[in-house]
Amino acid sequence: MARVLLVASYAPSLVNFRAPLIGALRDAGHDVHVAAPDAKAVIAASSLASIVTAHETALDRAGGNPLADLASIAGYHALMRRVAPSHVLPYTIKPVIYATLAARLAGVPHRFPMLTGLGYLFESDSPRALWMRRVIAPVMRAALRGADAVIFQNPDDRETIRRAGLLAQDARAKVVDGSGIDLDHFTPQPQPSSPAVLFVGRLVAAKGVAEFAAAARIVRARRPDVAFRIAGWIDAANPSAIAQADLDRWVADGDIEYLGRLDDVRPALAAASIFCLPSLYEGTPRTGLEALATGRAIVTTDAPGCREIVREGSNGHLVPVRSAQAIADAALSIVDTPGRAAAMGEASLAYARERYDVRRVNAEMLRIMRLEAIR
Repeated sequence: MARVLLVASYAPSLVNFRAPLIGALRDAGHDVHVAAPDAKAVIAASSLASIVTAHETALDRAGGNPLADLASIAGYHALMRRVAPSHVLPYTIKPVIYATLAARLAGVPHRFPMLTGLGYLFESDSPRALWMRRVIAPVMRAALRGADAVIFQNPDDRETIRRAGLLAQDARAKVVDGSGIDLDHFTPQPQPSSPAVLFVGRLVAAKGVAEFAAAARIVRARRPDVAFRIAGWIDAANPSAIAQADLDRWVADGDIEYLGRLDDVRPALAAASIFCLPSLYEGTPRTGLEALATGRAIVTTDAPGCREIVREGSNGHLVPVRSAQAIADAALSIVDTPGRAAAMGEASLAYARERYDVRRVNAEMLRIMRLEAIR
């Protein structure tokens, strides 16, 4: 039996995105621990309470204070010594760097950092991002050195990290198909009676929310019967969070219907004919996988991670980043053609079944970590 420690920056992601993987690890006979800020409370209130041991960590998800980050590394190191895992799986950028480095320093024998998207640090060319990359590069290189495997959720991210010189030539780099999707939980739904375009996610600039709202205005000027809906929340911890005043204006102008933060997105997906994610970058977007499994046409950007969920012209359209007009044109091409949304939705469902079934993805994760079921 292995002792596996998953390290996250955001505790709800352990429940919302990693529960099937945690279940697969438990079914394979392993002792599973998880760590994140507020992990104990989040896990205690979830279905995972009886099958994992939760640990608290201190981490500023969006901050860049070097002293706080050093404290995070020290905290992770203490955690590794206390839990004594045989395998550690950190995911998202800060745990990948800091927890993986701490695990290496603590002598954890098997380390599997998983980059679920590179985000602002590697995708932005702003002066701040360029400076942060220069500072963090040697730390990340040291963290990834000697890892059993570095796991990516799209091939673009793997190549970006290789080009940056952060992976050794002999590093074992694996690409998996995102986090997978539970095809028993997200099931195909009939097309709605009226056309609607849905965005689901955090309301931050990098998700393309402003472009979505601008596209709504363009489309509704010609087709006022097409609803544009946003489900999500303003992530105050993120420096690129949209302003509440902007969201209020989009709603007041009649461009957007705001659904708020939803505990269950399935009814919103069922009421949409098109799912739209105009993001600048993703790992593999979980919301997109949910839309595929629901049987919805997809409009997303030709950007890392996003392009993985669309077969152009079959189940949706890829558009350039930061182009409200391109989003509007793609949406109109679907809603203006009778039967196209339904046909693309059927293609989306077939694609989800073929590539993104969570059971297949988790089986691959266990193979990469050499944690298949104990015989």
